[in-house]
Amino acid sequence: MAGKSMKYGEYAFLIGILLALIVGILSSYLPAGTLPVMLGILFILGVIVGLVNISDKEVNSFLIAAIALLLSVSSWNMLFATTLAFLGSFGATIATWVAGFTGAFVAFISPAAFIVAIKAVYNLAKSE
Repeated sequence: MAGKSMKYGEYAFLIGILLALIVGILSSYLPAGTLPVMLGILFILGVIVGLVNISDKEVNSFLIAAIALLLSVSSWNMLFATTLAFLGSFGATIATWVAGFTGAFVAFISPAAFIVAIKAVYNLAKSE
């Protein structure tokens, strides 16, 4: 059964990245009610990834990567937008897409990191 749940986790991860990319590019063009639904789907996919896709051996690496990602997103978006400012409106459009993607990716990774962190705390707290 572990193999089957691992496949679901892999599919959830791939769908989450693809959906985050789509949301990032289309976020400024989506109808008002669509974005919250898409972010909710990303949240659910993140929970699935956190529950079934991260093994005990991968917990530390995943949490370190997630912390680095979550802490660097706002700086990345600001620097990216500033760097592309010389391209005018085209640069602003690209920066908006990247900011949309990173925001959607955070909506996907945050719940996974939260679930994995809870599992890690539980494993540390349980008696052996």
